Amino acid sequence: MIGLFEILADCVLGLHALFILWLIFGAFVARYRPVLCWSHITCLVWGILVEVTPWPCPLTVLEKWLELKAGVEPYQAGFVLHYLDKVVYPDISPTLLTVVGVSICVFNLGLDGRALFVGRGKLR
Repeated sequence: MIGLFEILADCVLGLHALFILWLIFGAFVARYRPVLCWSHITCLVWGILVEVTPWPCPLTVLEKWLELKAGVEPYQAGFVLHYLDKVVYPDISPTLLTVVGVSICVFNLGLDGRALFVGRGKLR
């Protein structure tokens, strides 16, 4: 029988996946919507900081804690490495994965910046 902590860990996993999708595609959703655009920029900066510093992602920490409470052995690597590396990026180094992730975030920052500052006349 699935316990409460397992369900909560799965919910955090889903939230984590949605956050990563927001990082990747949020610039297209937030375009010309200043509040969403600034929210996306904040999330991108956070995502970059988590990737390039030793800071742990709070969602990863929470998910691992919930798994421990559920009696499940938590994974050791970060979220992306654990769930996506073996499936999507086999035989790619964690460093290259980090560089690609940061590059995607920087590209999105450029899209957000363009929407905010170049397209000012088009803001709603």
